[in-house]
Amino acid sequence: MSKVKRIGHLLVGEFFRKHGEHLQLELLGGEEGLGRKIYEPSVNRPGLALAGFYLYFAYKRIQVLGNSEFAYLGALSEREQSKRFQEMCACDIPCVVVCRSRRVPEGMMAIAERAGVAVFRSSMDTMRFINACTLWMDWEFAPTTTEHGCMVDVKGIGVLIKGESGAGKSEAVLGLLERGAALVADDLVRLRAPEGRELEGTSTELGRFHMEVRGIGVVNVPLLFGAASMRVRKRLDLVVNLKPLKDFPEVDRLGIEQQQYAVLDRQVPLIELPVGPGRDTARLVEVAALEQKLRSFGHHSAVEFSQTLLRTMEEQRIS
Repeated sequence: MSKVKRIGHLLVGEFFRKHGEHLQLELLGGEEGLGRKIYEPSVNRPGLALAGFYLYFAYKRIQVLGNSEFAYLGALSEREQSKRFQEMCACDIPCVVVCRSRRVPEGMMAIAERAGVAVFRSSMDTMRFINACTLWMDWEFAPTTTEHGCMVDVKGIGVLIKGESGAGKSEAVLGLLERGAALVADDLVRLRAPEGRELEGTSTELGRFHMEVRGIGVVNVPLLFGAASMRVRKRLDLVVNLKPLKDFPEVDRLGIEQQQYAVLDRQVPLIELPVGPGRDTARLVEVAALEQKLRSFGHHSAVEFSQTLLRTMEEQRIS
């Protein structure tokens, strides 16, 4: 099992680079503050701090100013506004985000520049920004791990295909791509589990959109199979482990018992799939994915068949 990693902080500049576009951010000033660190995966509205109450001030978070904060500051004299804002900036906050495209007074911008605090402006309304930013921060601070294998989206089911070198993972993925599946990651799958959300897999940025095919080399998947053949992220629903047929002294003919694979303290359904010469591995993986989809809808083919069989045997015994 790969090591679980957790980040202790996120640089303000990295936050802006990764999420500035979809959070509609523009940097107004305080570029020196891009090297500051965000320590907590949330945001804070510093209304109480601006009023002078700092006992429980969440200074390690992104500070968001909306209409309420500006209405309060607007009720103060210019001197008092500067004093309150300067006190907040002196608390080693990561950065300030102003929502609703509000204009920031020059005096406040000068204070932020002197304190080395980056000030951003977003065109989003305050609550929309807070909700979106919190989701992205949860994603950034979530525990991560890596798994060797290939991950594909098979008809809406995220499948992690594992197996020893030479087990046929790449061949199976190619067969699935020809059937309309989409590649998520090849060789190294990065998995992340935000609290209260689904386990998701993605690729490293360097290897994204590419896969290695033994005997051919590295190929560009969207150029070969079209743009629809790639997914940047996908929920992990099923793990398929490819094993040589000789490693199966006994094969479960019904599939009633569902094995589980542990990833980041989550349990993911696992199927041990026998592979060998003449077997269409891609088709078998596709059927496994479709069966998993049925189970997610409450249909378990093996259990339903077993119940029908027992019911038929009971009826024959009575008659």
